Amino acid sequence: MKNSVFCKKGQDFIIEGAPVHGLYFVNHGKVKVTKTGLNGKEQIVRFASSGEIIGHRGFGAGQFYHIGAKTLEDTYLCNFSMETMNNMLHQIPSLTYNLMTFYAEELNRSETKVKKFAQMTVREKVIDALLYINRKFGQEGNYFSLLLSRKDIADFAGTTDEQVIRTLSALKKEELIYSSGKRLGIKNVSLLSKEISDHNFFLDS
Repeated sequence: MKNSVFCKKGQDFIIEGAPVHGLYFVNHGKVKVTKTGLNGKEQIVRFASSGEIIGHRGFGAGQFYHIGAKTLEDTYLCNFSMETMNNMLHQIPSLTYNLMTFYAEELNRSETKVKKFAQMTVREKVIDALLYINRKFGQEGNYFSLLLSRKDIADFAGTTDEQVIRTLSALKKEELIYSSGKRLGIKNVSLLSKEISDHNFFLDS
């Protein structure tokens, strides 16, 4: 009953505000999940990689997606229609229970993020974003395996491109990160983590 979908790099497969057409799972690839904030500014809510679910907040909560999703590289997706999901949830109690606990964990993570994020300085937000990217995608050599623009980092960290550029420049001078063109990497994860130890709420992401 599943639908297999291939998306090229940079392709939107969920449009914010569009009618819900099921749940997506990332078979292989990398995706950014976005939401429109104040003054129409795009905010990156999270990144998703192989094995993760996308579009679940639109499931059973109205007829429209509350987020958008775009591929960061060529990506293979698995899609289940709303009808198929409803049938499975009615027929498989264990699936329904697991989805319920998944939603509870997501809600707890979101509430914690909002609370802690408000207490962070710009520098801490950028550092937290770098540590999150490292945990999520890892490094190949000295650099993250995912190549992100400064704008993407700013949209995720909740700050501006200029503030990200200044912070990255300072971190490079302090020899805490590697930086070459658009490529970034962390020299010492534990040392960088100490700066935000009181706010580090993405450890399990």
